[in-house]
Amino acid sequence: MPATRPGAKGAVITGWGMALPEKVVTNHDLTQTLDTSDEWIVARTGIHQRHIGGTTAGLSIESAQAALEMAGVAPEQIDALILSTTTPDRAWGTSAVIQDKLGLKCGAFDINAACSGFMYGLVNAHGLIAMGAERVLVIGTDTLSRIVDWNDRGTAPLFADGSGAMVLEAVDNCGGQLLGWDLDADGSASEILWADVGGTVNMEGKEVFRRAVRIMMDSAEKSMAHAGITSDDLALIVPHQANIRIIQAACERLGVEMDRAAVTIDHTGNTSSASIPMALCEALNAGRVAPGDHILLVGFGAGMTAASAVLKWGGAS
Repeated sequence: MPATRPGAKGAVITGWGMALPEKVVTNHDLTQTLDTSDEWIVARTGIHQRHIGGTTAGLSIESAQAALEMAGVAPEQIDALILSTTTPDRAWGTSAVIQDKLGLKCGAFDINAACSGFMYGLVNAHGLIAMGAERVLVIGTDTLSRIVDWNDRGTAPLFADGSGAMVLEAVDNCGGQLLGWDLDADGSASEILWADVGGTVNMEGKEVFRRAVRIMMDSAEKSMAHAGITSDDLALIVPHQANIRIIQAACERLGVEMDRAAVTIDHTGNTSSASIPMALCEALNAGRVAPGDHILLVGFGAGMTAASAVLKWGGAS
């Protein structure tokens, strides 16, 4: 994919928020119905617990309200709403429901690129701003517990529910924070991770692991090349939270120490579209990012899709 064009109107993230359902399901809870153990789940996934419950619209409204409040932006100031989700509450119009409940006066649309979806939304938001929008709200939300077979020990411990939201605002100069980006897909791998309409998640775990690390690294390297940086320049990498072993393998191949990675999978599980924005929210709230820091966001998802972006926090200028 092309790099951000010189002279394009840029944007910065000015507000962020996240939402998790109140109900927490631990690995010990799962042992009551599955032939598994806490040790088995942790060793293979890094997950200790996950949050279950809520609706896609409800969680989205909660995370978006927090992001709008932090940014100090009134609902009527938002020019577009982008919702990334694989689990809409309705076949049509989940983003429009959110738009109405938030009091927005703008267009709203859904994106489904599985776990890469928030990144697709983030790049699209920058595109809207380059074309004249002033403020765009991007939300990544999934309620995967609704499409998981809770009798399948291979998938039930992995997936969970959550939401993350970001407000992007245009900057007058060209010093936006998106330095490089990449969107990718490999449809030949669509049969290793899928869910039919009305069905549950199916996954070939070993093949997903093998392909995921490869497609993530390819996307990340393209984004860094477009941004003119190397992994040595990264202050933080925010990977999709699918499996701790995938995160470790990706960091190793990038030459990035694990202490430079945002890791939330231990307490959130795999929340698909919400994974990257929630991990970034936690890192920002913990003070792990300073103005001028380079951040790599990178993920993969069913399809198989991949996406990445390099941000210079606070803007390039």
